[in-house]
Amino acid sequence: MDDTEELLSIGAFARRVGLAPSALRFYDDCGVLRPARVDAVTGYRHYAAGQAARAVRLRQLRAAGLPLVDVAVVLDGPRDAARGVLRAHLERTRRTADEARAVVEGFLREAAGAAERRGAWARARVGGAELASAIRQVAPAVAAGAAREEFPVLGCVLLELIDGELRLVATDRYRLSVRVLRPTVFEGGTRQVLIAAETARSLAEWAVRQVFVDVECEGETEREAEAEMSGVRLRSGADCREVPAGVGGGGGSGRFPDYGLVLEGLEAGRHRVIVDRVGLRDAVAGRAGVVSFSVAVGDGDVHGGEDGDEDRDVGGREAGRVLEVADGGREAVRLRVVRTGPGLRIAFDPAVLVPALEAGVGPDVLLEIASADQPVVVRSADQGSFTTLVMPVRECADGERFDARRADGCADGTAEAAARGLNTDG
Repeated sequence: MDDTEELLSIGAFARRVGLAPSALRFYDDCGVLRPARVDAVTGYRHYAAGQAARAVRLRQLRAAGLPLVDVAVVLDGPRDAARGVLRAHLERTRRTADEARAVVEGFLREAAGAAERRGAWARARVGGAELASAIRQVAPAVAAGAAREEFPVLGCVLLELIDGELRLVATDRYRLSVRVLRPTVFEGGTRQVLIAAETARSLAEWAVRQVFVDVECEGETEREAEAEMSGVRLRSGADCREVPAGVGGGGGSGRFPDYGLVLEGLEAGRHRVIVDRVGLRDAVAGRAGVVSFSVAVGDGDVHGGEDGDEDRDVGGREAGRVLEVADGGREAVRLRVVRTGPGLRIAFDPAVLVPALEAGVGPDVLLEIASADQPVVVRSADQGSFTTLVMPVRECADGERFDARRADGCADGTAEAAARGLNTDG
């Protein structure tokens, strides 16, 4: 500092730059704005007039909400680092503003509409990435091709607000996927919305970029199954996506299958098999026709453990057993499993099972099997909020070709499908 430069007391300097003396003392202690001179006897701080520009920049950055550690980077760090800090803070402030705007808009809607508006709309708030993930998990179960032409409603994802939950459901009658989300905010009564699969996927691409999403469904009262579906809009701050109600995402209506009836009618699984999810998917994928699964229970079974490996533990659980995946034009693959229950043999159509495995999350998949002709529950071993039901099929006679387009499954009609589809008729 030039000895001839004007020095200002802390009070005078504070008035010049718009900061309180206490703030200047704090910034001195933090090292971001040191005084030009400190009286050795009195301890009074004095500031040079040339420090005013730095003090004003410091005040502006703090008023913009920048943390002190980031302020130091902007004032004294490399230019690239300063730009990075400022861009990151700008994005944070945008998100914060969106969240604040949504909260205020919500209170304004309540004040304006009161009971009348609450009766007309139901609302659930969920994370944007969580909603996008849920849509992507259930969408593979939407019907396509001839099944969708025959039953257009199966080309839609059902969005349901019920019992404090947001549920997403899709089915093609041979598999059923359900994902349950638990909103941080839930207002209003039960609502159901049909969203065309293509529209749902587009909404997922939008939602994944949002911090949160308000799902708002129209309707004056709780809907019965035969009633018209609600309209829906998805809102994140000022950004709003209007979604037409009805089959195909634009006009019309349809009665979605009663998935609750299917879930309630499930028998308790006699077999529980936990296996590596990716390993099972790879073992099934690429097979042409029926794929058979078999697990043995002990000595003498055709698919028992090798070298006398029984790996039994207490409580009837047989750990480390082997699941054999065979048929479908490829060599058999054997996978280590953890399971309960007796030995089993069951068959699947790969075109139905593989998407269910791909939609799962986590390293392990849990198969809950009641019998070889009942829906099989496929879920993550550690995420209970996503469930898929998959219909098994009956194996074809030796030498016969499986044809998924036939109701009976096999080319000569000697073996029937395990079921003609999930019984969702109510």
